[in-house]
Amino acid sequence: MEKDCELYKDLDRVLITRDEIAAKVRELGAQITNDFRGKKPVLVCILKGASVFFTDLIREIDLPVTLDFMAISSYGSATKTSGVVRILKDLDHDIVGKDVIVVEDIVDTGITLSYLKKILEQRGAKSLKIATLLDKPARRKIQDLHVDYVCFDIPDAFVVGYGLDYDQVYRNLPDIGVLSPRIYADN
Repeated sequence: MEKDCELYKDLDRVLITRDEIAAKVRELGAQITNDFRGKKPVLVCILKGASVFFTDLIREIDLPVTLDFMAISSYGSATKTSGVVRILKDLDHDIVGKDVIVVEDIVDTGITLSYLKKILEQRGAKSLKIATLLDKPARRKIQDLHVDYVCFDIPDAFVVGYGLDYDQVYRNLPDIGVLSPRIYADN
């Protein structure tokens, strides 16, 4: 996709390029491979936003991994979390005694991941780590949430692309960009 396409016109600027993303995903995959050597971790993709990051990341991990998926909502079509977390799709497999890595697209307030972490710990995971493409520490409301693997720290801006959306649009942008406020100002 070229940067003169229609979707790029809705961005104020490209924040992280596809090449920068690819390099960081390779680096993170190597780090997870090293940290989990000799283990068979379960990687849990948080749908839909993390799906693009997840598929690229798992191809960079040189371990026997299993995959599972969850869908969680706290945004709807808004640009800020509602604070109400709902599980829309739960895991298909038991995680008792397993090393689990939750793969998320962005950590913002931390409310959703804090809630999810408690649930998965109660289900008996042997260990639980969090990997995220983007971390937005300026917006964190849950201060004690530890994110184990972070590709990029970003400023407090509404971003889209590489799986991240606004009202289900922009996920297919290969770069991550700051969405122009004119797109969501009326919501």
